Amino acid sequence: MKEATVQVQGMTCRSCVPKIEGAIHAIGAEGRVNFEQGSIDVRFDEDKIQISEIEEAIRNKGYNVVM
Repeated sequence: MKEATVQVQGMTCRSCVPKIEGAIHAIGAEGRVNFEQGSIDVRFDEDKIQISEIEEAIRNKGYNVVM
């Protein structure tokens, strides 16, 4: 399993957390948002999911991903 931290902009309140975590889970990855740090720690199988797909899932929920 690959692990990465993705910086996320646009989280304005704690209700953003389940939206982002749900989007990650829906594509087959695991993720835990750190609201205070503005990031999400993700774990995923590189044979099935690419980091770009995780970033796209976050963007599709209306948040910005900082590279």
